[in-house]
Order: sequence, then structure tokens, then C-alpha cells
Amino acid sequence: MRAVFDDVIHAPNRLRITAALSAVESADFSIIRDLLGVSDSVLSKHVKPLGEAGYVNITKTVIDSHMRTSLALTTKGREAYRAHIEALREITASMGDEDTSSLQVSGHPRP
Repeated sequence: MRAVFDDVIHAPNRLRITAALSAVESADFSIIRDLLGVSDSVLSKHVKPLGEAGYVNITKTVIDSHMRTSLALTTKGREAYRAHIEALREITASMGDEDTSSLQVSGHPRP
């Protein structure tokens, strides 16, 4: 797998959505909404670009006269998520203490 930083996934809520969906085959919209602690509109706003990129399948069904929306990562979405996480690991691993020591400013020690 090639590490690729993905601008579609990188937005914090989209990263959280893909992380949650990577652990399951599919999940109800309401479960992801509650897990993230966001409103329906915020979740919809972030799911839309994931769907447009082909990363998330959005399935609407009617059960007992209620609309139910399910979300699932596609194969492409799972691959993009894994590649993005690997890119983040490479970025963080590449900045060791010796690389960042020159960034310290006198009087502002690292926490």
C-alpha cells in the first residue's frame, strides 16, 4: 500500500467518519451522528463529499414507514483511509526530536 495524504478524508469529521466505518461493514446514520456528537446536517455535510469521492455508500431504505439511512465504506474508501493513515504515520515519524530541536525558541520550552 502506498501512503497517500487524502484531502477528502483529512477534514476532522470526515476522518472520524471513515475511522468509525472502517471498523464495521455498515452503520446507521444515527449511530455515526451520535458517535461524533454532531447534528444531522453536519454529518450530511461531511458524508456528501465522501460519497462523491466514491468512499462511502449511502443507502436509504424504508422500514416500518420510517426512512433509514445506512453508511458503508466502499473498497476504494477503505483503501484511501488506510493510505491516509499511513501517510499521517510517515509524516509524524519523520519529525524526530533531533529534527524539531531547532524549532525551540528561547523561553518557550516544549510541554
